[in-house]
Amino acid sequence: MFDSASSCYPRSIVKILHRYVFREILLPFAFGLGVFTFVLLVARLLKLIELVVSRGLPLASIMRLFAYIMPAFLEVTVPMAMLLAILIAFGRLSADSEMVALRSSGLSLYQLMPPVVIFVALATSATAGIALYARPWGNRSLKTALYDMARTRASAGLKPAVFNDDFPGLVIYAEGIDPTMDRLAHVLIADERDPQQHNTIFARAGFMISDRRAQTVTLRLLEGSIHTTDPRGGAEYQTDFQSYDVNLDLRQAFAGLRQRERDPKELTLGQLARSIAAKQAAGRPYGPELVEYHRKFSIPFACIVFGLVAVPLGVQPARAVRARGFVVSLVVIFAYYIFLSAGQTLAERGVMSAAFGLWLPNLVLAALGSYLFAQAARERTAMRLERVQVGLAALRQKVVARLGAEA
Repeated sequence: MFDSASSCYPRSIVKILHRYVFREILLPFAFGLGVFTFVLLVARLLKLIELVVSRGLPLASIMRLFAYIMPAFLEVTVPMAMLLAILIAFGRLSADSEMVALRSSGLSLYQLMPPVVIFVALATSATAGIALYARPWGNRSLKTALYDMARTRASAGLKPAVFNDDFPGLVIYAEGIDPTMDRLAHVLIADERDPQQHNTIFARAGFMISDRRAQTVTLRLLEGSIHTTDPRGGAEYQTDFQSYDVNLDLRQAFAGLRQRERDPKELTLGQLARSIAAKQAAGRPYGPELVEYHRKFSIPFACIVFGLVAVPLGVQPARAVRARGFVVSLVVIFAYYIFLSAGQTLAERGVMSAAFGLWLPNLVLAALGSYLFAQAARERTAMRLERVQVGLAALRQKVVARLGAEA
């Protein structure tokens, strides 16, 4: 695959060139990773700031949430940053005429590939690790952390002699609260969750019951009465009770921090395979699980096709503007993820197979990248022919001059 012209360069010089190209890729990669991740985090960052201000979450809890949501973003931003880095690196080499100098002296485009291949392999491995392990862990941990925080807010957030409206449709008032025991005394609740009837509940006491596995919190009231009224002006009636449960909706307490996550996104590869097999055996639909299964491989593979596309797009004439790399990377990224999102949606709806929907963008980019790379590699042959033509012209001039002198 590599050209015999490499013999023109000592091995030490080639290694120096490879290290130089690797460093040229590394800095733009770090920059791109930071920028892309920050852009995707902005919406969540604003919500986290709101939680700090309105919910009083400590900084340690906020940092934990950041750690849990970060893998979902890095899975996407690592391939994006790698594409940008290679484009900028080779674009800079071309803009400064370094690429022309290297290739004119006999170094082929293939011989510049080892540092690119190493970088792509590292990015692919990192993305695969995130997709297979870190992202499922982050989704599960985030779900559990949100429940724990909401449960703490449900109990510790209640203040004595204060009307609490953290839960949609409920206003809770208690004259006395023992936060260490999660017990409330002389409780009043206005329950308007049902638009057909409004309940006003009085109870002598109450206490919180948490189910961490089901991720629910129930307020159990003791020795009280429910006064029900019809908001449309109907009858009113009273019901006495010894024990009555009010289910608290914890999801609303931290709504907006993340989008609703489907269960398949919280599963590892082995768990997905078992879930698919179980649903197949039971005759139940398993489209979302199959889509997530293929996604765990197609996203890391995107690093390879991004690298294949980035090199020929980055090798531009010296007059090309360096900022072009950033623009081109955004266009490629936007097109790729639009097609990926469309394929994923169609696969989940059963319009196309999961394999086709998740792998088609990779196949299209791989074909495009292979063609562009082959075209860029052939430019070296054209440069050699041009040098031969220049040499022949010079030789012809010398011959003509000598013949003229002899005449």
